Amino acid sequence: MSRTVEGLDQQVSAPVLAAYSYCEAVTGQQARNFAYGIRLLPTDKRNAMSALYAFSRRVDDIGDGTLPPEVKEKRLGETRALLARISAGDIEDDDTDPVAVALTDAARRFPIPLGGLDELIDGVLMDVHEATYETWDDLQAYCRCVAGAIGRLSLGVFGTPSGAQDAARAPEYADTLGLALQLTNILRDVREDADNGRTYLPAEDLAKFGCAEGFHSSTPPPGSDFPGLVHFEVRRARALFAEGYRLLPHLDRRSGACVAAMAGIYRRLLDRIERDPYAVLRGRVSLPGREKAYVAVRGLSGLDARHISRQTARRRP
Repeated sequence: MSRTVEGLDQQVSAPVLAAYSYCEAVTGQQARNFAYGIRLLPTDKRNAMSALYAFSRRVDDIGDGTLPPEVKEKRLGETRALLARISAGDIEDDDTDPVAVALTDAARRFPIPLGGLDELIDGVLMDVHEATYETWDDLQAYCRCVAGAIGRLSLGVFGTPSGAQDAARAPEYADTLGLALQLTNILRDVREDADNGRTYLPAEDLAKFGCAEGFHSSTPPPGSDFPGLVHFEVRRARALFAEGYRLLPHLDRRSGACVAAMAGIYRRLLDRIERDPYAVLRGRVSLPGREKAYVAVRGLSGLDARHISRQTARRRP
């Protein structure tokens, strides 16, 4: 049995529809900011993004779980093998794994560079091995695996209009925007990560601001310049956002609205963190629903894309 769904130009079997519904439920439960943004997409792209998220969530959950490192490595290896089958198109519609079914269908419909999910697994293995990051260059390498790759995967779903000026740089902008989102996440979760035994901010930055002891309470290390550290990282994230936002003029209206909404939510989180650096030590900083709605409307209106287009035009010689 198959039927046509609004936004899908090909018929979709009932098992594939069920697989997409499962992935959408996972996305809505586990990633509210992400789910908020992809609501703005047409059905086929929203389905594909949900499938990408559900697979990525599976990888992250293995890395974040309480299993011994050797078991995590084994499960990540099994997930990589499943990805190889998805990439080869070897998953049938009636397979018992809904995430694999949905992602296989999405990869048939869109030119998704599935190798980016291999990079994600590489990044999660860095977490399993308890990697630390001495410099920003070191942290960038990790962020490109776990977030930059997601930006490039998403671009495969969004697509870019043919003949667009500077279109060859769209993957670079998508990658950079992923870095901006990830650095914002790292700042937001600094206390939670510390409680889980993880430190992502570069060691040289922590030392520079007297924060090398880490963040295991609601107060920073004695004698440290914690606000200075946060403001330093906020400036770095803002520079990444400024470069990554140059992706917007390369996207169609609804894809651009999706990206503008997700990125806009994180930029506003960054604003809140900048205004009150100590908030990240007290708990998770978040935005109320009404503010997310405003960001979504602004993205859908195209204001952000037009603003970036004007800025880009002024920079050209």
